[in-house]
Amino acid sequence: MNNELIINVSSSEIAIALTENKKLVELHKEKGNNKFTVGDIYVARVRKTIDGLNAAFVDVGYRRDAFLHYFDLGAQFNSQQKYLNESLNPNVSKRKLEDIILEKEINKLGKISDVLAKGQLVFAQIAKEPISSKGPRLSSEISVVGRNLVIIPFSNKISISQKISEKAERKRLKNLIQSIRPNNYGVIIRTAAKNKKVALLDDEMRTLVEKWETIFDNHKEIYPPKLIIGELSRPVALLRDVFNNSIINIHINNKKVYTQVKEYISKIAPDKTKIVKYYNGNLDIFEYFGIIKQIKGLFGKIVNIKSGAYLVIEQTEALHVIDVNSGNRAKKTSNQETNALEVNMLAAKEVARQLRMRDLGGIIVVDFIDMRQNENKKKIFDTLRSEMQKDRTKHSILPLSKFGIMQITRQRVRQETKIKTKETCPTCDGTGEVIPSILFIDEIENHLRYILNKYKNSVTIKVHPYIAGYLKNGFMSRRMQWFKKFKRYVQIKHVMTYSLLEYRFFNKKGKRLN
Repeated sequence: MNNELIINVSSSEIAIALTENKKLVELHKEKGNNKFTVGDIYVARVRKTIDGLNAAFVDVGYRRDAFLHYFDLGAQFNSQQKYLNESLNPNVSKRKLEDIILEKEINKLGKISDVLAKGQLVFAQIAKEPISSKGPRLSSEISVVGRNLVIIPFSNKISISQKISEKAERKRLKNLIQSIRPNNYGVIIRTAAKNKKVALLDDEMRTLVEKWETIFDNHKEIYPPKLIIGELSRPVALLRDVFNNSIINIHINNKKVYTQVKEYISKIAPDKTKIVKYYNGNLDIFEYFGIIKQIKGLFGKIVNIKSGAYLVIEQTEALHVIDVNSGNRAKKTSNQETNALEVNMLAAKEVARQLRMRDLGGIIVVDFIDMRQNENKKKIFDTLRSEMQKDRTKHSILPLSKFGIMQITRQRVRQETKIKTKETCPTCDGTGEVIPSILFIDEIENHLRYILNKYKNSVTIKVHPYIAGYLKNGFMSRRMQWFKKFKRYVQIKHVMTYSLLEYRFFNKKGKRLN
């Protein structure tokens, strides 16, 4: 499979498209002013605790307080608090985390007011970006992410990605990490670590530990809320998670981001730096690589699949609903069960793609076309589950119910990607009303008078073919009347793509005149 990353940097946002064999599968957008990214770690201050919610509202600098639930504090919250207080106390000498003795774990069924109070300082990591009117969701179970490893301070647990299935490799990695892991640092071994050598993993481990140990070196005086570890830029963070040998090209239209990405690739895969390419063409980078056309066709309410079948995707307050329709494909075969299976198989693949591309989260309900045979229902379930294995976001899929309904839950960590696919009508300007046709020619004539007075060279009017026919044909056509009135010959050309009441003026070089 040939994958490509196309990174479009503009003044207001960064848009990143991931394609598989030229087919868009992921689209990420980040506003230039986004200061609260998943993974950012803060020293924050508790605003208030709510026993009824068993949670606290915490100030991280966002306009709305962030939300921290008791279950997200982590078992070693007491150890974190002691470490934080010691690190901020100028009278206490700094100790490495691996040298401290961990405190007793907090009660799993405890109350928020037992461990937090108004004004208290805490470590807080962004678990969910601000969505709609809600502030960020926080976790105090801190993790520092690398390409192959994730370290978890105040823990001694080792976990391995479930996508590494070989028992021998899992055992090798666990023994390897156990031998190089410092005390009080838990580790999650990521999928990318598979078959990696000890030297590389040891080097990454040291880098991540140093990143944590030096968090207060540049923050001698903390005035919360304070960002102490910032997540990588979105393009580099995405590369960290998706980069593998299947990515053959990375196209970027911004020199600064191009340099950042190339530097990162040179660290993790020095032999792959040539795949990072700077794009400086005249066309928009997304238009050049065919991304805009795919976006327009894939982000609407109705998404066409193949041979007339289509999906209808709608959002309610509580969930997303996807309806599968056979459309014209129903006429292709007389066997209803066969037709339903074929459409549902296509739909299952497209649903998995849509979830990744739109970054839909929460509860998703898919209404497939009814099928009677249980083996066919299982095929649909297996197909969707297989396609969703490409999705890095945590998700859960339930088998088809007897009503043909499939339920999916997908973790939501940031705002879903929404693209406006409908364009404003150039004729009515979105009002739904147009100028009376009887006055349209007079409008052109008034505009023409202004153009002829302003420009002395030849003038061409481009209009819809019907309008061009009316202006040019017949005895004493409008063009002849204009020639007698203005003493200038006006050339008229028709353009098939123009709307009925659309017209534009050009000079002899083809430059548009206003």
